[in-house]
Amino acid sequence: MPFVVLRHLCFALIAIAASVLLTARARADLVWTPEGGWQLEGGAFSGLAETEGHNAIDLMNKSRAAEEKGSYGTAISNYGKVVKKYPNSIWAPEALYRSAHLLFLRKQYYKAFDDYQVIISKYPSTKRFDEIIGEQYHIATILLNGGRNHFFFALIPGFTNREIGIQDCEQVVLNAPYNTYAPLALMEAASGQRMAGNLEEAIDALDRFINNYPQNILAPDAYLKLAQMNGALVDGPYYDQASTKEAITYYQDFMILFPGDHNVGTAENGLADMKKVLAESKMKMADFYFYKRSNFVAARVFYNEAITSYPDSDVANLAKKRLTEVEAAAEKAKKSPSSGKKFLGVF
Repeated sequence: MPFVVLRHLCFALIAIAASVLLTARARADLVWTPEGGWQLEGGAFSGLAETEGHNAIDLMNKSRAAEEKGSYGTAISNYGKVVKKYPNSIWAPEALYRSAHLLFLRKQYYKAFDDYQVIISKYPSTKRFDEIIGEQYHIATILLNGGRNHFFFALIPGFTNREIGIQDCEQVVLNAPYNTYAPLALMEAASGQRMAGNLEEAIDALDRFINNYPQNILAPDAYLKLAQMNGALVDGPYYDQASTKEAITYYQDFMILFPGDHNVGTAENGLADMKKVLAESKMKMADFYFYKRSNFVAARVFYNEAITSYPDSDVANLAKKRLTEVEAAAEKAKKSPSSGKKFLGVF
């Protein structure tokens, strides 16, 4: 038999054997009862030889016994030994899970989150996947709301660190973008960034939310917050109006997409405020060209844009009045030969 064919045959046999082992592992299930301790049900495969398997069960039972007695430190230490000694066994992810749960109870949130993350990274097929994502989300929100991680055997509380909470929320989204916790985590990340004064980062998180989860129940809130946060970046009519235009767009989108939402009134008021700022900005530009440069062409353009930006407003009425003044000034300039060229300035 040619070597290449033999080689491919060996690979095929290895793949089949691995498939059989994985199937056996999938059938196996860990069950714990106070009377019988840990048991492997539904299959005989544990990823360990018989002797090692018995040793792993003994160590898991010691860990759980310590846990039940409230000796969390001893239980965490023993669960850690299981993970270190038998990393490729069915016991390792369960030991990590139990350890993370106890760390959470001791308010050692950083280490608990990390242990859960190890399970997600090394044992992604775990049956506890959704449960773990939920626990990670829970930890992230605790830290975002000012929860303090405890150090030194859980005896000393540290300082609040919302930045870690934001990072943990983003990790939840990366771990399971289609899980029900992902959009919640993204909204929490946006909220955390806003509390930290990072409006641009908050806007980025909300923008990802409406792009990735447009049908989510929180979508209306995301649109409204996007409008409000962009509005918060507006420095007034004298400055660049990119954020003003973004805010107007999100307010309008909110009102079109969610006409029955109870916050439509809030959106209408916000939209009016942003339109006023934009119209005032156009007025400032028009006044500059009219009064400082005598550029009637440019003044007409910006006064008309002020009217278009917010038609039913005091700003629009003032712009219409100024347009009348512009026309009068332009007409006067035409009749003055000495200054005719001066008013032909282009914009």
